[in-house]
Amino acid sequence: MRTPALAIAATFALAVPASAAKAPADLVIWGGPIYTAVDAHPKAEAVAVTHGRIAFVGGKAAAQALVGPKTKLIDLKGAALFPGFTDSHAHLREIGERELTLNLEGSKSAAEVTQRLKAYIADHHPTGPIVGGGWIETGWPEGRFLDRADLDAVAPTTPVVLQRADGHALTVNSAALKAAGIDETTPAPAGGQILKGADGKLTGMLVDNAMALVRPLQAAPTREQRLAAYRAAFRVETAYGWTGVHFMSVDWADVALLEQMDQAGETPLRVYNAVVGAQAGPLFAGGPRATPDGRITTRAIKLFMDGALGSRGAVLFAPYSDAPGLTGTFITDPAVMRSLMAKALASGIQVSTHAIGDKGNATALDLYEETFKANPAAGKAARWRIEHAQILRPADIPRFAADHVIASMQPSHAIGDFHFAPARLGKERLKGAYAWQSLLQSGAVVVGGSDAPVERGAPLIEYYAAVARKDLKGYSDADWHPEERLSRAQALKLFTSSAAYARFAETDLGTIAVGKRADLSGFSVDLMTAPEAAIPKGHAVLTVVEGQVVYENR
Repeated sequence: MRTPALAIAATFALAVPASAAKAPADLVIWGGPIYTAVDAHPKAEAVAVTHGRIAFVGGKAAAQALVGPKTKLIDLKGAALFPGFTDSHAHLREIGERELTLNLEGSKSAAEVTQRLKAYIADHHPTGPIVGGGWIETGWPEGRFLDRADLDAVAPTTPVVLQRADGHALTVNSAALKAAGIDETTPAPAGGQILKGADGKLTGMLVDNAMALVRPLQAAPTREQRLAAYRAAFRVETAYGWTGVHFMSVDWADVALLEQMDQAGETPLRVYNAVVGAQAGPLFAGGPRATPDGRITTRAIKLFMDGALGSRGAVLFAPYSDAPGLTGTFITDPAVMRSLMAKALASGIQVSTHAIGDKGNATALDLYEETFKANPAAGKAARWRIEHAQILRPADIPRFAADHVIASMQPSHAIGDFHFAPARLGKERLKGAYAWQSLLQSGAVVVGGSDAPVERGAPLIEYYAAVARKDLKGYSDADWHPEERLSRAQALKLFTSSAAYARFAETDLGTIAVGKRADLSGFSVDLMTAPEAAIPKGHAVLTVVEGQVVYENR
């Protein structure tokens, strides 16, 4: 596991040992506001790093003494420095795959998807199934999901599989349906939906567990393809300013691959793995694991309670307001969940459960409470998480703190879902939707992530969404409950100190304090003082992981 942290200073800057204060630092940063995320001393002028750890935090004048002939000196030139930002919920390999496959992100209509698909075929001349994703129908003039007819128009004979941005649905063309043996008589698997139109014909859209029906059409990626995806993801994430990622739904085989990449010096990010629950047997048997430098840590599993709100798979107590016959879909059998949870608690493995609908979240909390009864002390220390926690009954909000459950939330979901969630939920259920402030006030730990590549994955968009609770054009309204937005300091903790706590690393990460690992994120915009609208227009200028500059753009 990780090297034990050095003793953290009891007082600001003055606690640096005399020998460390006299020795030249490896790295010194000054020239802009430095926000520490330490309540007692929230701001500094300079930070110094020695052997990958923070050796000094304080005034520029005192830091001058730590600059030697071999010291790397970085002048922020007015940019702002923060503790390393961690994306507490992302899909790392898929982020890389987004960069390497047909990326439909930002498509403004079904017609545009068709044109992008046509252009991709012309440019790449694919000989096998075409795989892509990133589309989402919000705001489309067609007012509907992507349909197989949209794909058939330009790909009548080659199978096409295009995943919706939320990762919980996909649309395929007629050739793919035929190749997979799916027709109007095919029964939907448990936890999945095969959508049909008003005429009873297949639309080509498969939801949640039904997506597995076309999985045989997609060749498993080779080792080289997986390596290429991770390398691409590392480039993207460090350029955004992230220093760490909580990687959700990791294939067990990729744990070893990431560890090998770390041994080869190819992992510029800190990666905290949550393994797919069905593949967690080796993790239960061996317990938490990490590379010698702690860069790759694996001590969690990812489970699925329900689907997504956009594709109406999130499980609700009452039917969807815009689809009265639907209440969503439970993805995993509760009996399977109970068994995995019991094994996880017994082996010291953290559980992260995807839950979006109000009934999905309530049921996940029920299962956690049931599991913790067997060992209340272990449950209190387990730091289990609910991923998304998007739609809650107000009565369920206090249960997070009472059960010591972390709410792992993605602020950009709120501003992305703003344009369809009211139709899905109705006005009354919005009172418990994306309830960041209510959860914090109840005493719960809330951490922030992006869910990339479901969302773009930029930390400044996530931070903006948390403090503004407006879409990127600055629009919101009273029904979107602006009282749930966060203060600047609260939002900072979502991605720094609380993110460190959520991965059991608060003694090593999360704040700029003497003795902690030197993970730092610098941005062109001062997140604590800039006008709201300026925040998402900024960019990363510096990303430092364990004292090493892994990205710089000043």
